[in-house]
Amino acid sequence: MRARRVIVAVLVVPFLSFAAAASTIAAPHRQIGRAVFRFTDRTRFAHFANGTVRTRTLVTYVRYPTSRHGLLPLIVFGHGFSTTPGIYAPLLDAWALAGYVVAAPFFPVENAHAPGGPDESDLVNQPGDLSFVISRLLTSRIRGLIDPSRIVVAGQSDGGETALAVAYDPRFRDPRIKAAVILSGARLPGQTRRFPKRSPPLLATQGTADTVNPPHYTYEFFHAATRPKYLLKLLGAGHLPPYTTDTRQLAVVERVTIAFLNHYVGHGPLRALLASGDAPGIAQLTADP
Repeated sequence: MRARRVIVAVLVVPFLSFAAAASTIAAPHRQIGRAVFRFTDRTRFAHFANGTVRTRTLVTYVRYPTSRHGLLPLIVFGHGFSTTPGIYAPLLDAWALAGYVVAAPFFPVENAHAPGGPDESDLVNQPGDLSFVISRLLTSRIRGLIDPSRIVVAGQSDGGETALAVAYDPRFRDPRIKAAVILSGARLPGQTRRFPKRSPPLLATQGTADTVNPPHYTYEFFHAATRPKYLLKLLGAGHLPPYTTDTRQLAVVERVTIAFLNHYVGHGPLRALLASGDAPGIAQLTADP
């Protein structure tokens, strides 16, 4: 049977600041707690551009709401090539304020400060990094915050490719993943076009003027994905600004991602998700629930 597709539209107040966008979604009295972990996977190695080889160490920054009730869903986020998690701080803070534990590791070889410079040839090793971080967090000192039955992967650019692989690629798939948020990502080389049956729900976002990961990369895997799936088109947007510095686009990304997460790993209604995304001249949400 042909999948049902829904196009929804809602007005957005333009030029929302990060703080204003977050406060419309989350309880304003919530504060963010922080923790830093240094996880070392001694079974795998990082080969750096300067010729050195080390065990894979993942310095991981964690945010969580200090005011909470019960166990919280976990989001593990992958940064893009030659960046660090820090540039995504407004988005990661918004997720934490909305009631999520948010973990953002530095990928050993692709981060901006890797020895000898970042090297994209390590991308294929990053899905294992996300699974490793999940496992370590579930036995860490903050394990009492995390609901192990509600784990999400998210990522932008190469981090999006990494998250897509760990959620859907049979070579790397982690069955603990319950939803995936892919921000201007793509398939990893060699990933099959077919998505597994009963795949985790997918939210893909894409700038329509992105020249780094062109829109067809996202559209290809979105059309191949099974339901439920959602595509947020960021009209006229490039590759990185919608998730970092473009406050109009970022406000929409925050709202839609949180509505998606609330519905699939929380208790948010579908109608809130369907009403969250379209902003004339800014973004358009295609929903296939």
